[in-house]
Amino acid sequence: MMRALIKSSRLIYSQFRYHEVKRVLSNANPRLFDLKYDTHTYNCGHSSHIFSRAMSADAAKVNYEEVKRSGPLVEYERRINAGELEDGDNCQIGTLREIQRLYEELGNSAHVCHLDLNSDSGKKARSRWLWSRFMPQSSVSPVKGLYLYGGVGTGKTMLMDLFYDQLPCNWRKKRIHFHDFMLNVHSRLQRHKGVSDPLEVVAGEISHESVLLCLDEFMVTDVADAMILNRLFKHLFSNGAILVATSNRAPDNLYERGLQRDLFLPFISTLKDRCIVNEIGSSVDYRRRTSAEEGFYFIQNGTSDFLMQRFKELIGEHTAHPQEAEVVMGRTLQVPLGANGCAYFPFEELCDKPLGAADYFGLCKNFHTLALDGVPIFGLHNRTAAYRFVTLVDVMYENKARLMCTAEGTPFEVFERIVTVADAHNIAPRTSSRSRKNDDFDLCVDNELGFAKDRTISRLTEMNSKEYLEQHSEMITHNNENVVHA
Repeated sequence: MMRALIKSSRLIYSQFRYHEVKRVLSNANPRLFDLKYDTHTYNCGHSSHIFSRAMSADAAKVNYEEVKRSGPLVEYERRINAGELEDGDNCQIGTLREIQRLYEELGNSAHVCHLDLNSDSGKKARSRWLWSRFMPQSSVSPVKGLYLYGGVGTGKTMLMDLFYDQLPCNWRKKRIHFHDFMLNVHSRLQRHKGVSDPLEVVAGEISHESVLLCLDEFMVTDVADAMILNRLFKHLFSNGAILVATSNRAPDNLYERGLQRDLFLPFISTLKDRCIVNEIGSSVDYRRRTSAEEGFYFIQNGTSDFLMQRFKELIGEHTAHPQEAEVVMGRTLQVPLGANGCAYFPFEELCDKPLGAADYFGLCKNFHTLALDGVPIFGLHNRTAAYRFVTLVDVMYENKARLMCTAEGTPFEVFERIVTVADAHNIAPRTSSRSRKNDDFDLCVDNELGFAKDRTISRLTEMNSKEYLEQHSEMITHNNENVVHA
Protein backbone atom coordinates (compact mmCIF):
# COMPACT_ATOMS: atom_id res chain seq x y z
CA MET A 1 0.00 0.00 0.00
CA MET A 2 2.80 2.41 0.96
CA ARG A 3 4.73 1.61 -2.23
CA ALA A 4 1.64 2.33 -4.34
CA LEU A 5 1.12 5.63 -2.53
CA ILE A 6 4.75 6.69 -3.08
CA LYS A 7 4.58 5.66 -6.73
CA SER A 8 1.37 7.65 -7.25
CA SER A 9 2.84 10.71 -5.52
CA ARG A 10 5.86 10.56 -7.81
CA LEU A 11 3.60 10.37 -10.85
CA ILE A 12 1.60 13.41 -9.75
CA TYR A 13 4.79 15.23 -8.88
CA SER A 14 6.36 14.45 -12.28
CA GLN A 15 3.22 15.51 -14.15
CA PHE A 16 3.26 18.91 -12.52
CA ARG A 17 7.03 19.20 -13.08
CA TYR A 18 6.45 18.52 -16.78
CA HIS A 19 4.01 21.41 -17.01
CA GLU A 20 6.43 23.73 -15.20
CA VAL A 21 9.25 22.72 -17.60
CA LYS A 22 6.89 23.18 -20.53
CA ARG A 23 6.01 26.68 -19.35
CA VAL A 24 9.69 27.69 -19.01
CA LEU A 25 10.61 26.28 -22.41
CA SER A 26 7.54 27.85 -24.00
CA ASN A 27 8.53 31.26 -22.69
CA ALA A 28 12.03 30.76 -24.07
CA ASN A 29 10.83 29.47 -27.44
CA PRO A 30 7.04 29.32 -27.95
CA ARG A 31 7.49 27.31 -31.16
CA LEU A 32 8.49 24.27 -29.11
CA PHE A 33 4.87 23.77 -28.11
CA ASP A 34 1.47 24.28 -29.64
CA LEU A 35 -0.41 26.30 -27.02
CA LYS A 36 -3.63 27.08 -28.94
CA TYR A 37 -6.54 26.58 -26.59
CA ASP A 38 -8.77 24.91 -29.18
CA THR A 39 -6.50 21.82 -29.11
CA HIS A 40 -7.55 19.51 -26.30
CA THR A 41 -4.87 16.77 -26.30
CA TYR A 42 -1.12 17.20 -25.91
CA ASN A 43 1.32 15.36 -28.15
CA CYS A 44 2.79 13.34 -25.32
CA GLY A 45 5.30 11.53 -27.52
CA HIS A 46 7.26 14.66 -28.43
CA SER A 47 7.03 16.14 -24.94
CA SER A 48 8.36 13.14 -23.05
CA HIS A 49 11.94 13.46 -24.35
CA ILE A 50 12.18 17.14 -23.48
CA PHE A 51 10.63 16.37 -20.10
CA SER A 52 13.02 13.55 -19.24
CA ARG A 53 16.14 15.60 -20.07
CA ALA A 54 14.89 18.57 -18.03
CA MET A 55 13.94 16.33 -15.11
CA SER A 56 17.31 14.64 -14.94
CA ALA A 57 19.05 18.03 -14.89
CA ASP A 58 17.05 19.67 -12.12
CA ALA A 59 14.76 17.14 -10.45
CA ALA A 60 16.04 17.86 -6.95
CA LYS A 61 14.94 21.49 -7.02
CA VAL A 62 11.22 20.83 -7.48
CA ASN A 63 8.92 21.65 -4.58
CA TYR A 64 5.23 22.32 -4.01
CA GLU A 65 5.68 26.09 -4.21
CA GLU A 66 6.88 25.59 -7.77
CA VAL A 67 3.83 23.46 -8.50
CA LYS A 68 1.55 26.24 -7.23
CA ARG A 69 3.17 28.65 -9.67
CA SER A 70 2.09 26.54 -12.67
CA GLY A 71 -1.32 26.01 -14.22
CA PRO A 72 -4.08 28.11 -15.79
CA LEU A 73 -3.20 31.38 -14.05
CA VAL A 74 0.40 31.24 -15.23
CA GLU A 75 -0.65 30.33 -18.77
CA TYR A 76 -3.18 33.20 -18.78
CA GLU A 77 -0.43 35.65 -17.77
CA ARG A 78 1.85 34.22 -20.45
CA ARG A 79 -0.79 34.82 -23.14
CA ILE A 80 -1.31 38.38 -21.98
CA ASN A 81 2.44 39.03 -22.07
CA ALA A 82 2.59 37.47 -25.56
CA GLY A 83 -0.24 39.72 -26.77
CA GLU A 84 -2.59 36.76 -27.37
CA LEU A 85 -5.13 38.05 -24.82
CA GLU A 86 -6.22 41.50 -23.67
CA ASP A 87 -5.19 42.66 -20.22
CA GLY A 88 -7.25 44.09 -17.41
CA ASP A 89 -10.47 42.03 -17.18
CA ASN A 90 -10.96 41.74 -13.42
CA CYS A 91 -14.01 39.50 -13.90
CA GLN A 92 -11.91 36.92 -15.73
CA ILE A 93 -9.17 37.17 -13.09
CA GLY A 94 -11.69 36.37 -10.34
CA THR A 95 -12.88 33.31 -12.23
CA LEU A 96 -9.28 32.29 -12.96
CA ARG A 97 -8.58 32.10 -9.24
CA GLU A 98 -11.41 29.56 -8.91
CA ILE A 99 -10.07 27.63 -11.90
CA GLN A 100 -6.53 27.68 -10.44
CA ARG A 101 -7.91 26.46 -7.10
CA LEU A 102 -9.62 23.53 -8.82
CA TYR A 103 -6.45 22.77 -10.81
CA GLU A 104 -4.36 22.58 -7.65
CA GLU A 105 -7.03 20.60 -5.77
CA LEU A 106 -7.18 18.04 -8.59
CA GLY A 107 -3.38 17.78 -8.56
CA ASN A 108 -3.37 17.11 -4.82
CA SER A 109 -6.22 14.57 -5.11
CA ALA A 110 -5.31 12.90 -8.42
CA HIS A 111 -4.67 9.55 -6.72
CA VAL A 112 -7.85 9.61 -4.64
CA CYS A 113 -9.92 10.69 -7.66
CA HIS A 114 -8.42 7.96 -9.88
CA LEU A 115 -7.58 10.51 -12.58
CA ASP A 116 -4.39 8.90 -13.86
CA LEU A 117 -5.25 6.33 -16.53
CA ASN A 118 -2.08 4.31 -15.98
CA SER A 119 -1.69 4.46 -12.21
CA ASP A 120 -2.60 1.66 -9.81
CA SER A 121 -5.52 3.72 -8.52
CA GLY A 122 -6.85 4.15 -12.06
CA LYS A 123 -6.68 0.41 -12.70
CA LYS A 124 -8.44 -0.30 -9.40
CA ALA A 125 -11.14 2.22 -10.35
CA ARG A 126 -11.74 0.38 -13.62
CA SER A 127 -11.92 -2.92 -11.75
CA ARG A 128 -14.37 -1.36 -9.27
CA TRP A 129 -16.53 -0.19 -12.20
CA LEU A 130 -16.79 -3.79 -13.45
CA TRP A 131 -17.79 -5.01 -9.96
CA SER A 132 -20.31 -2.17 -9.64
CA ARG A 133 -22.21 -3.68 -12.57
CA PHE A 134 -23.15 -6.47 -10.14
CA MET A 135 -22.81 -4.78 -6.72
CA PRO A 136 -23.80 -1.07 -6.76
CA GLN A 137 -21.56 1.20 -4.67
CA SER A 138 -20.90 4.92 -4.31
CA SER A 139 -17.54 6.72 -4.46
CA VAL A 140 -18.34 10.44 -4.67
CA SER A 141 -15.29 12.54 -5.48
CA PRO A 142 -13.84 14.65 -2.64
CA VAL A 143 -13.31 17.45 -5.20
CA LYS A 144 -16.23 19.61 -6.27
CA GLY A 145 -16.48 20.74 -9.89
CA LEU A 146 -17.06 24.20 -11.32
CA TYR A 147 -20.06 25.74 -13.10
CA LEU A 148 -19.15 28.95 -14.97
CA TYR A 149 -21.94 31.14 -16.26
CA GLY A 150 -22.24 34.65 -17.66
CA GLY A 151 -23.08 36.71 -20.71
CA VAL A 152 -22.06 35.91 -24.25
CA GLY A 153 -18.46 36.41 -25.38
CA THR A 154 -17.10 36.92 -21.84
CA GLY A 155 -14.46 34.19 -22.20
CA LYS A 156 -16.12 31.21 -20.48
CA THR A 157 -15.10 28.68 -23.13
CA MET A 158 -11.61 30.13 -23.44
CA LEU A 159 -11.06 29.86 -19.67
CA MET A 160 -12.38 26.30 -19.49
CA ASP A 161 -10.17 25.25 -22.42
CA LEU A 162 -7.19 26.99 -20.84
CA PHE A 163 -7.81 24.93 -17.66
CA TYR A 164 -8.30 21.70 -19.64
CA ASP A 165 -5.14 22.13 -21.71
CA GLN A 166 -2.95 22.49 -18.60
CA LEU A 167 -3.98 19.08 -17.22
CA PRO A 168 -1.78 16.00 -17.78
CA CYS A 169 -2.55 14.16 -21.00
CA ASN A 170 -2.74 10.76 -19.25
CA TRP A 171 -5.65 11.80 -17.04
CA ARG A 172 -9.11 10.40 -17.67
CA LYS A 173 -10.69 13.62 -18.94
CA LYS A 174 -12.98 14.72 -21.74
CA ARG A 175 -13.92 18.13 -23.18
CA ILE A 176 -17.08 18.15 -25.27
CA HIS A 177 -19.95 20.44 -26.29
CA PHE A 178 -23.14 19.79 -24.31
CA HIS A 179 -25.14 19.09 -27.50
CA ASP A 180 -22.61 16.45 -28.54
CA PHE A 181 -22.50 14.97 -25.03
CA MET A 182 -26.27 14.45 -24.91
CA LEU A 183 -26.30 12.94 -28.42
CA ASN A 184 -23.69 10.48 -27.19
CA VAL A 185 -25.81 9.68 -24.12
CA HIS A 186 -28.93 8.98 -26.20
CA SER A 187 -26.90 6.86 -28.62
CA ARG A 188 -25.59 4.77 -25.70
CA LEU A 189 -29.11 4.43 -24.28
CA GLN A 190 -30.23 2.97 -27.62
CA ARG A 191 -27.47 0.36 -27.40
CA HIS A 192 -28.54 -0.69 -23.89
CA LYS A 193 -32.25 -1.03 -24.53
CA GLY A 194 -33.74 -3.86 -22.50
CA VAL A 195 -31.50 -3.64 -19.41
CA SER A 196 -33.16 -2.79 -16.10
CA ASP A 197 -31.53 0.64 -15.74
CA PRO A 198 -29.81 1.77 -18.95
CA LEU A 199 -28.96 5.19 -17.47
CA GLU A 200 -26.90 3.55 -14.74
CA VAL A 201 -25.02 1.51 -17.34
CA VAL A 202 -24.41 4.57 -19.54
CA ALA A 203 -23.22 6.63 -16.55
CA GLY A 204 -20.88 3.77 -15.61
CA GLU A 205 -19.39 3.72 -19.11
CA ILE A 206 -18.90 7.49 -19.23
CA SER A 207 -17.30 7.75 -15.77
CA HIS A 208 -15.13 4.73 -16.57
CA GLU A 209 -13.77 6.57 -19.63
CA SER A 210 -13.60 10.08 -18.13
CA VAL A 211 -13.46 11.10 -14.48
CA LEU A 212 -13.28 14.80 -15.37
CA LEU A 213 -16.05 16.02 -17.70
CA CYS A 214 -15.76 19.50 -19.23
CA LEU A 215 -19.06 20.43 -20.90
CA ASP A 216 -19.28 23.62 -22.97
CA GLU A 217 -22.53 25.58 -23.48
CA PHE A 218 -24.69 23.79 -20.93
CA MET A 219 -28.21 24.65 -22.08
CA VAL A 220 -31.33 22.52 -21.58
CA THR A 221 -34.14 23.06 -24.08
CA ASP A 222 -35.18 19.49 -24.88
CA VAL A 223 -37.72 17.81 -22.60
CA ALA A 224 -36.13 14.40 -23.27
CA ASP A 225 -32.79 15.71 -21.96
CA ALA A 226 -34.42 17.48 -19.02
CA MET A 227 -36.12 14.31 -17.78
CA ILE A 228 -32.94 12.20 -17.59
CA LEU A 229 -30.30 14.70 -16.44
CA ASN A 230 -30.86 14.32 -12.71
CA ARG A 231 -30.63 10.51 -12.67
CA LEU A 232 -27.75 10.53 -15.17
CA PHE A 233 -25.63 12.95 -13.16
CA LYS A 234 -26.50 11.35 -9.82
CA HIS A 235 -25.05 8.13 -11.20
CA LEU A 236 -22.04 9.98 -12.64
CA PHE A 237 -21.30 11.79 -9.37
CA SER A 238 -21.75 8.54 -7.41
CA ASN A 239 -19.11 7.03 -9.68
CA GLY A 240 -16.68 9.81 -8.80
CA ALA A 241 -17.16 12.04 -11.85
CA ILE A 242 -16.19 15.73 -11.60
CA LEU A 243 -18.03 18.29 -13.74
CA VAL A 244 -16.72 21.56 -15.16
CA ALA A 245 -19.34 23.36 -17.27
CA THR A 246 -19.94 26.69 -19.00
CA SER A 247 -23.36 28.23 -19.60
CA ASN A 248 -25.18 31.46 -20.35
CA ARG A 249 -27.68 30.62 -17.61
CA ALA A 250 -27.38 30.45 -13.84
CA PRO A 251 -28.27 26.98 -12.49
CA ASP A 252 -31.61 28.24 -11.13
CA ASN A 253 -32.56 29.53 -14.59
CA LEU A 254 -31.85 26.33 -16.52
CA TYR A 255 -34.84 24.94 -18.43
CA GLU A 256 -36.90 27.93 -17.29
CA ARG A 257 -40.61 27.58 -18.18
CA GLY A 258 -39.86 24.18 -19.72
CA LEU A 259 -42.40 21.35 -19.87
CA GLN A 260 -42.65 19.41 -16.58
CA ARG A 261 -39.93 21.60 -15.07
CA ASP A 262 -40.86 20.43 -11.57
CA LEU A 263 -39.30 17.06 -12.50
CA PHE A 264 -36.13 18.89 -13.58
CA LEU A 265 -35.67 20.91 -10.38
CA PRO A 266 -33.90 18.12 -8.42
CA PHE A 267 -31.11 18.24 -11.00
CA ILE A 268 -30.48 21.91 -10.17
CA SER A 269 -30.01 20.93 -6.50
CA THR A 270 -27.67 18.09 -7.51
CA LEU A 271 -25.68 20.44 -9.75
CA LYS A 272 -25.29 23.10 -7.04
CA ASP A 273 -24.31 20.44 -4.51
CA ARG A 274 -21.50 19.00 -6.67
CA CYS A 275 -20.23 22.19 -8.35
CA ILE A 276 -19.02 25.56 -7.14
CA VAL A 277 -21.05 28.13 -9.09
CA ASN A 278 -19.12 31.12 -10.42
CA GLU A 279 -20.48 34.03 -12.45
CA ILE A 280 -18.28 35.86 -14.96
CA GLY A 281 -19.78 39.32 -14.70
CA SER A 282 -17.85 40.97 -17.55
CA SER A 283 -19.91 43.28 -19.76
CA VAL A 284 -17.39 42.97 -22.62
CA ASP A 285 -18.26 40.74 -25.57
CA TYR A 286 -14.81 39.79 -26.87
CA ARG A 287 -16.27 38.15 -29.98
CA ARG A 288 -17.48 41.53 -31.19
CA ARG A 289 -14.05 43.08 -30.73
CA THR A 290 -12.69 41.28 -33.79
CA SER A 291 -11.75 43.04 -37.02
CA ALA A 292 -14.13 44.34 -39.67
CA GLU A 293 -16.46 42.01 -41.54
CA GLU A 294 -15.07 40.03 -44.45
CA GLY A 295 -18.27 39.74 -46.46
CA PHE A 296 -19.76 36.26 -45.90
CA TYR A 297 -23.03 37.51 -44.40
CA PHE A 298 -25.14 39.16 -47.11
CA ILE A 299 -28.36 41.10 -46.52
CA GLN A 300 -30.78 40.31 -49.34
CA ASN A 301 -34.52 40.88 -49.69
CA GLY A 302 -36.28 38.06 -51.45
CA THR A 303 -34.70 35.14 -53.29
CA SER A 304 -32.01 35.54 -55.91
CA ASP A 305 -29.18 33.66 -57.57
CA PHE A 306 -26.64 35.75 -55.67
CA LEU A 307 -25.64 33.10 -53.08
CA MET A 308 -25.57 30.36 -55.71
CA GLN A 309 -23.04 32.40 -57.67
CA ARG A 310 -20.86 32.81 -54.58
CA PHE A 311 -21.20 29.09 -53.86
CA LYS A 312 -19.95 28.27 -57.37
CA GLU A 313 -16.98 30.57 -56.83
CA LEU A 314 -16.09 28.64 -53.65
CA ILE A 315 -16.18 25.20 -55.26
CA GLY A 316 -14.16 26.33 -58.28
CA GLU A 317 -13.81 23.70 -61.00
CA HIS A 318 -15.66 21.05 -58.97
CA THR A 319 -19.20 20.06 -59.98
CA ALA A 320 -21.89 20.32 -57.30
CA HIS A 321 -24.44 17.53 -57.02
CA PRO A 322 -26.89 16.13 -54.41
CA GLN A 323 -25.14 14.18 -51.64
CA GLU A 324 -25.87 12.31 -48.41
CA ALA A 325 -24.20 13.03 -45.08
CA GLU A 326 -24.08 10.30 -42.43
CA VAL A 327 -25.60 11.38 -39.13
CA VAL A 328 -26.07 8.89 -36.25
CA MET A 329 -27.68 5.49 -35.76
CA GLY A 330 -27.84 4.85 -39.50
CA ARG A 331 -29.61 8.09 -40.40
CA THR A 332 -28.50 10.30 -43.28
CA LEU A 333 -29.02 13.96 -44.18
CA GLN A 334 -29.90 14.84 -47.76
CA VAL A 335 -27.65 17.66 -49.04
CA PRO A 336 -29.20 19.51 -52.04
CA LEU A 337 -25.78 20.45 -53.48
CA GLY A 338 -22.28 19.65 -52.33
CA ALA A 339 -18.74 19.82 -53.71
CA ASN A 340 -15.16 20.53 -52.56
CA GLY A 341 -16.15 20.51 -48.87
CA CYS A 342 -18.95 23.04 -49.40
CA ALA A 343 -22.69 22.41 -49.02
CA TYR A 344 -25.59 24.53 -50.30
CA PHE A 345 -28.99 24.64 -48.57
CA PRO A 346 -32.07 26.83 -48.85
CA PHE A 347 -32.93 27.90 -45.29
CA GLU A 348 -36.22 25.97 -45.19
CA GLU A 349 -34.45 22.72 -46.11
CA LEU A 350 -32.20 22.92 -43.06
CA CYS A 351 -34.21 24.77 -40.42
CA ASP A 352 -37.90 24.28 -41.34
CA LYS A 353 -37.63 20.49 -41.32
CA PRO A 354 -37.52 18.29 -38.18
CA LEU A 355 -33.73 18.28 -37.88
CA GLY A 356 -31.53 18.72 -34.83
CA ALA A 357 -28.01 18.86 -33.46
CA ALA A 358 -27.18 15.33 -34.66
CA ASP A 359 -27.97 16.29 -38.26
CA TYR A 360 -25.90 19.47 -38.01
CA PHE A 361 -22.94 17.59 -36.50
CA GLY A 362 -23.15 15.14 -39.40
CA LEU A 363 -23.17 18.05 -41.83
CA CYS A 364 -20.07 19.61 -40.26
CA LYS A 365 -18.20 16.30 -40.30
CA ASN A 366 -18.65 16.10 -44.07
CA PHE A 367 -18.50 19.79 -45.08
CA HIS A 368 -16.34 22.64 -43.78
CA THR A 369 -18.45 25.40 -45.41
CA LEU A 370 -22.22 25.94 -45.52
CA ALA A 371 -23.97 28.27 -47.95
CA LEU A 372 -27.39 29.00 -46.40
CA ASP A 373 -29.85 30.92 -48.55
CA GLY A 374 -32.68 33.03 -47.11
CA VAL A 375 -32.38 33.41 -43.32
CA PRO A 376 -35.66 35.14 -42.38
CA ILE A 377 -36.67 37.59 -39.66
CA PHE A 378 -37.61 35.41 -36.69
CA GLY A 379 -40.76 35.84 -34.66
CA LEU A 380 -43.67 33.92 -33.16
CA HIS A 381 -44.66 32.39 -36.51
CA ASN A 382 -41.29 30.68 -37.05
CA ARG A 383 -40.02 30.18 -33.50
CA THR A 384 -39.15 26.51 -34.10
CA ALA A 385 -37.00 27.46 -37.09
CA ALA A 386 -35.25 30.04 -34.88
CA TYR A 387 -34.39 27.32 -32.34
CA ARG A 388 -32.93 25.17 -35.11
CA PHE A 389 -30.92 28.08 -36.51
CA VAL A 390 -29.48 28.75 -33.04
CA THR A 391 -28.48 25.08 -32.75
CA LEU A 392 -26.99 25.13 -36.26
CA VAL A 393 -24.81 28.16 -35.45
CA ASP A 394 -23.71 26.56 -32.15
CA VAL A 395 -22.62 23.36 -33.92
CA MET A 396 -20.87 25.22 -36.74
CA TYR A 397 -19.04 27.48 -34.28
CA GLU A 398 -17.94 24.49 -32.19
CA ASN A 399 -16.59 22.79 -35.33
CA LYS A 400 -15.01 26.02 -36.63
CA ALA A 401 -17.02 25.71 -39.85
CA ARG A 402 -17.57 28.62 -42.23
CA LEU A 403 -21.06 30.05 -42.79
CA MET A 404 -21.91 32.01 -45.92
CA CYS A 405 -25.52 33.16 -45.96
CA THR A 406 -28.09 35.61 -47.21
CA ALA A 407 -30.52 37.05 -44.67
CA GLU A 408 -33.37 39.54 -44.50
CA GLY A 409 -31.47 41.66 -41.98
CA THR A 410 -28.38 41.94 -39.80
CA PRO A 411 -27.90 39.30 -37.06
CA PHE A 412 -29.46 41.74 -34.59
CA GLU A 413 -32.43 42.47 -36.87
CA VAL A 414 -33.31 38.83 -37.58
CA PHE A 415 -33.65 38.21 -33.82
CA GLU A 416 -35.17 41.56 -32.84
CA ARG A 417 -38.66 40.11 -32.30
CA ILE A 418 -37.39 37.35 -30.00
CA VAL A 419 -37.55 38.59 -26.40
CA THR A 420 -37.42 37.29 -22.84
CA VAL A 421 -40.32 37.79 -20.42
CA ALA A 422 -38.42 40.63 -18.72
CA ASP A 423 -37.78 42.31 -22.09
CA ALA A 424 -41.45 42.00 -23.02
CA HIS A 425 -42.49 43.88 -19.87
CA ASN A 426 -40.09 46.70 -20.75
CA ILE A 427 -41.29 47.17 -24.33
CA ALA A 428 -43.05 50.52 -24.61
CA PRO A 429 -46.62 50.31 -25.99
CA ARG A 430 -47.24 51.70 -29.47
CA THR A 431 -49.40 54.76 -29.95
CA SER A 432 -51.18 53.18 -32.89
CA SER A 433 -53.44 50.25 -32.15
CA ARG A 434 -52.71 48.83 -35.61
CA SER A 435 -48.94 48.79 -35.12
CA ARG A 436 -49.40 47.36 -31.62
CA LYS A 437 -51.51 44.54 -33.02
CA ASN A 438 -48.90 43.68 -35.65
CA ASP A 439 -46.07 43.75 -33.09
CA ASP A 440 -48.00 41.58 -30.65
CA PHE A 441 -48.80 39.10 -33.39
CA ASP A 442 -45.18 38.43 -34.33
CA LEU A 443 -43.44 39.10 -31.01
CA CYS A 444 -42.04 35.85 -29.62
CA VAL A 445 -41.73 35.85 -25.82
CA ASP A 446 -39.45 32.91 -25.02
CA ASN A 447 -36.87 32.98 -22.23
CA GLU A 448 -34.61 30.21 -23.55
CA LEU A 449 -34.58 31.60 -27.09
CA GLY A 450 -34.32 35.15 -25.77
CA PHE A 451 -31.11 34.28 -23.91
CA ALA A 452 -29.76 32.10 -26.72
CA LYS A 453 -30.18 34.82 -29.35
CA ASP A 454 -27.48 36.98 -27.73
CA ARG A 455 -25.00 34.12 -28.03
CA THR A 456 -26.02 33.51 -31.66
CA ILE A 457 -25.69 37.20 -32.63
CA SER A 458 -22.27 37.26 -30.98
CA ARG A 459 -21.13 34.09 -32.74
CA LEU A 460 -22.41 35.21 -36.14
CA THR A 461 -20.42 38.41 -35.69
CA GLU A 462 -17.24 36.51 -34.84
CA MET A 463 -17.77 33.94 -37.60
CA ASN A 464 -17.76 36.79 -40.10
CA SER A 465 -14.52 38.30 -38.79
CA LYS A 466 -11.09 38.21 -40.38
CA GLU A 467 -9.61 36.30 -37.43
CA TYR A 468 -12.21 33.53 -37.52
CA LEU A 469 -11.99 33.08 -41.30
CA GLU A 470 -8.18 32.93 -41.11
CA GLN A 471 -8.45 30.19 -38.47
CA HIS A 472 -10.91 28.37 -40.72
CA SER A 473 -8.49 28.55 -43.69
CA GLU A 474 -5.63 27.26 -41.52
CA MET A 475 -7.82 24.35 -40.39
CA ILE A 476 -8.66 23.40 -44.01
CA THR A 477 -5.00 23.60 -45.03
CA HIS A 478 -3.98 21.45 -42.04
CA ASN A 479 -6.68 18.84 -42.80
CA ASN A 480 -5.69 18.72 -46.47
CA GLU A 481 -2.04 18.17 -45.54
CA ASN A 482 -3.03 15.29 -43.25
CA VAL A 483 -5.02 13.69 -46.07
CA VAL A 484 -2.03 13.96 -48.45
CA HIS A 485 0.37 12.43 -45.91
CA ALA A 486 -2.09 9.67 -45.10
